Amino acid sequence: VQLQACGGGLVQAGGSLRLSCAASGRTLSSYPMGWFRQAPGKEREFVAGIMRSVGATYYADSVKGRFTISRDNAKNTVYLQMNSLKPEDTAVYYCAADYGGTYVPTSTTAYDYWGQGTQVTVSS
Repeated sequence: VQLQACGGGLVQAGGSLRLSCAASGRTLSSYPMGWFRQAPGKEREFVAGIMRSVGATYYADSVKGRFTISRDNAKNTVYLQMNSLKPEDTAVYYCAADYGGTYVPTSTTAYDYWGQGTQVTVSS
C-alpha cells in the first residue's frame, strides 16, 4: 500500500484545512486508518482514527469537536477536516493504515503503512 497525504498549508488561527490521504495498491476499506501529527521536538501523536467498515471514529481530546475524520471507500481516500485551527495544531500530519486491524490503534507501532506527511502551519 502506498499512501499519499496532501492538503496541508499555512492558515491563520481559527481557519480550516482539509487533508486527504489517497491509497494505491490495496483498498483502504480493509484497514482501520489513522491520522497522526508530529511537531518539532515532539513525538508523533495520534490525532484521529476511523474503523474500516462501520466507520466509527475516534479522536484525541485536543482535537475533539474541531476535527472530523471520514473516508470515501469508492475513492480509496481518507480525509481529515480541521476547523478552528490553533497555533498548537502546527505539525507535520501523517496518515497511516493498520492492515488487518480490528480496532483503531493510537500507537504508531501498530500501523503498517504511512504516508509521507504534509505540513500544517497555523499562525496566531
